[in-house]
Amino acid sequence: MKVSQFFQIKWLNIPAFWLIAIAGSLIAIHLALNLRAERYSHLALSVVFWLAASSILWDKRKHLKLGSGIASCLLGALFIIGILLKSTAYPEENFLGFFPIISMFSLALLASGFQGLKQYRQELIILFTFAIPKLLLPFLPDISPITAKFSAFLLWYSGTNAVLQGSHIILSQGIVEVVPACSGLNLILYMFGLAVIALVMFPTYIHQRIIIPIVAVTLGFLVNSFRVAILANLVAPSSQDAFKYWHSQEGGLIFIMVSVILFGIYCFYFIHPPFPKQSKKINNIHRHSKTLKL
Repeated sequence: MKVSQFFQIKWLNIPAFWLIAIAGSLIAIHLALNLRAERYSHLALSVVFWLAASSILWDKRKHLKLGSGIASCLLGALFIIGILLKSTAYPEENFLGFFPIISMFSLALLASGFQGLKQYRQELIILFTFAIPKLLLPFLPDISPITAKFSAFLLWYSGTNAVLQGSHIILSQGIVEVVPACSGLNLILYMFGLAVIALVMFPTYIHQRIIIPIVAVTLGFLVNSFRVAILANLVAPSSQDAFKYWHSQEGGLIFIMVSVILFGIYCFYFIHPPFPKQSKKINNIHRHSKTLKL
């Protein structure tokens, strides 16, 4: 094919098999990069966000309009090549956060072009919220003093003699400083992302759209504060091994999973689709109309 004939092609239809293969490869690479960097907490959250986006995409697979243009295919391919080249080096934390949204945007361009991007807005929103911590953390205020204060309150309430000085929790066995990285702001932002997943995937009342993010953010703060309180109790020299474990990625993963499970329980019991009574009435009307016809 000549070059002039190539640019006369308006639409390119990439087979669905290849799109699925590319998507699966990108997801596998992203998870492997997290594993190689020993970002176990980030790995667990990555699985949750990827599953949510993939589930939505799979449910509407029969209604997607495929067909992309030359420009959108080239741009999508360039993005994918770029993240693959970046993946060959040691992955930075920010890169791991932006990997999913760039991958989804590139796949959408390959599949449906610029005009079809709106078909993937739910998946793009979910994966964009996964990148929010990397975008906002440098600009958000430090909540370490608040976390330290609440953790000291938990220690005092449990009967431990704890004294608070700024971001330092002073106990008889030692001193713990709550630094910004341990303030829980990162977990709070990821929990907000989980709230977005719930709002995108499930029909909700208007008031639930306000309550759900508040519940998610509050759970993130509370669970992290409990973690800080536990670490403060383990600051003694005789408990250094336990302190290192609960302060490590493996220990942090447990608290993240607790936050996710608690939020999942809340969603299971308290998120209900709107207008359940109306839907029952409609079903009863249809039943009666069928019996009358018979």
